Amino acid sequence: MNGAIENLKTRGFLRQCTDIEGLSRLMDQEPVTFYEGTDPTGGSLHIGHMVPYFAFRHLRDAGHKGLALLGGGTARIGDPSGKTEMRKMLSYEQLDRNTEAIRDQLDKFVGFDGDGARPVNNKDWLAELNYIDFLREIGSHFSVNRMLSFESYKMRLETGLSFLEFNYQLLQSYDFLELYRRYGCRLQIGGDDQWGNIVAGAELIRRIEGAEVFGITFPLVTTADGKKMGKTEKGALFLDPALTSPYDFFQYWRNVQDADIRRFLLMFTFLPVEECERLSAPGKNPNEAKERLAWELTALIHGKGEADKALAGARAAFGGKGGDRAAMPQVKLPRARFEAGYNVVDLFADSGLVPSKSEGRRLVQQGGAFVSPGGGVDAEGGLEAVGDLAALIGLDRLDSSGELVLRAGKKRYCRVLVSPQL
Repeated sequence: MNGAIENLKTRGFLRQCTDIEGLSRLMDQEPVTFYEGTDPTGGSLHIGHMVPYFAFRHLRDAGHKGLALLGGGTARIGDPSGKTEMRKMLSYEQLDRNTEAIRDQLDKFVGFDGDGARPVNNKDWLAELNYIDFLREIGSHFSVNRMLSFESYKMRLETGLSFLEFNYQLLQSYDFLELYRRYGCRLQIGGDDQWGNIVAGAELIRRIEGAEVFGITFPLVTTADGKKMGKTEKGALFLDPALTSPYDFFQYWRNVQDADIRRFLLMFTFLPVEECERLSAPGKNPNEAKERLAWELTALIHGKGEADKALAGARAAFGGKGGDRAAMPQVKLPRARFEAGYNVVDLFADSGLVPSKSEGRRLVQQGGAFVSPGGGVDAEGGLEAVGDLAALIGLDRLDSSGELVLRAGKKRYCRVLVSPQL
């Protein structure tokens, strides 16, 4: 087995392949050009988008050449795969802005050098397509019966599939054909929900060009308890720091379940396999491995400086060595509210630890609201639970720096800076 494919298999990426033996032989003979596509339906990628791009880097580092296809054209329709209803239609101008934002995020992660990795935009060949010519050249090669046999379409038939979305598989297949013609692309990679589209593209190239190309899909990652990976109480785990702060990003990985440590180290870091195995070996302290996972991933996405700050903030919150409260998430609130007595529900809502006062009341009633007892957080990270909805938090809770610390549940902290100017 080719070393690049073996590495993907060892690290848990490989789900399906159109012809793994044939692809392995090709990779042994020459560098293979491959592509992964992402539609810019939002202004930021989230961590669920990144599984193929970790594989992208492994393939690139093994000497193969990657194309990051930005779907500025296909996003005008929207992929029905994995969706129960039609995506919201965005203006072309918004899609262009999203494309640039995602290109910048991928450049930071992959490193576009024009050779081993480069961005391309399918808007360049899809936007001006002549529909009649497209149907004659491409549409004639597709069987409607076969298309409806793919899971992505079968699922949507139950809730309604628009003719607009029905065209998506033709366009993605045409992308593969264009990339084969323009760049000699022989391999498409993607999530397992893309299997039908990838197979259709490979078949289209075989029919029109008489060439053999390949497809690989990766598992749609879930946590050990079956939940969708990357989902938080605030929503998706975005790469944009304005949507998910580096600290919250770090904390997500710091708090993964023990059963997920080995798998996530292998998939979401570039640590050697031996190091991943050492960190996750039976009998090892799982917190050490989780901290390493969180730091490595945060450094990859946000840079080492932000990873160091998030680590220091987390250690301050949880009483570890090397903590720095200045790195914790913080909010400024007016001193006058504490002088009058800050209702605990209002305090947690205003700090952003809960999205609403109703959630704040629920948090207090369930015993999940904690406030520093005065003098700040002790060496054990000890806070006092506040279970009275009418409780008032006063100036006596502040430390000598005019601060206090809040905790919602077991893992979400906030440092409150009390300002007389507000």
